[in-house]
Amino acid sequence: MHPRITACFLLSAVLLSGCAHFDDEVRDLTARPDGWAPHIATAGQAQSGPREPIHTGVHNAWAQPDIVPAGLTGPHAVAESDGPYLLDTGDRLRIFVYGQPNLSRLYTVDHGGKIAIPLIGNVRARGRTVTQLSSSIRARLGAQYVRDPQVTVDIQENRPFFILGEVRNAGQFPYVSGMTVETAVAIAGGYSERANQTTAKLTRRINGMVEVIEAPTDYVIKPGDTVFVRERFF
Repeated sequence: MHPRITACFLLSAVLLSGCAHFDDEVRDLTARPDGWAPHIATAGQAQSGPREPIHTGVHNAWAQPDIVPAGLTGPHAVAESDGPYLLDTGDRLRIFVYGQPNLSRLYTVDHGGKIAIPLIGNVRARGRTVTQLSSSIRARLGAQYVRDPQVTVDIQENRPFFILGEVRNAGQFPYVSGMTVETAVAIAGGYSERANQTTAKLTRRINGMVEVIEAPTDYVIKPGDTVFVRERFF
């Protein structure tokens, strides 16, 4: 056989052997148990630039983490602090004593946190729930004036909240259950042109102490809170 023909046959055999070995490696890679599969671009895909890695449904280092940042899934009010409504100055109460029309009327909690009821005088309301206040009135009436009194206490009107700063109508407004900083701003006529619309300073009185809170717009406020909308820096 001519030497050139022999050399061509030998070269072809080597190339075919290399291709078979490459195919075996590809099959080994695609059969890996961790689910990873290489992307082999076709001629048309090669000109379209790099492609994203293939995700086969198995978690791997390339996958985006499924992490939801804390505090971004709802109102920022702390659930543990949202207990029963506690009465304080400015709350208007409707008190009904069965069979006692002179005692059944509207009462307003005064600056001392008390209400004045005929026969029994001042009764502390601040820091109590309506159930606790009802029990206190019933006990004092039953001790001396009314036999087995039946007392009901309802909130006629919550104490107001206050909003100051960069809003169109600053002042005192009736509280609406479940309202947020953003709702309070809307009640006050909206932001002024210079307002910081990201956060607000909120002051809240808790057990005689004033707490200052840097509150986002979806923070739930409570009766008696003061919301201060600051001016933005630029």
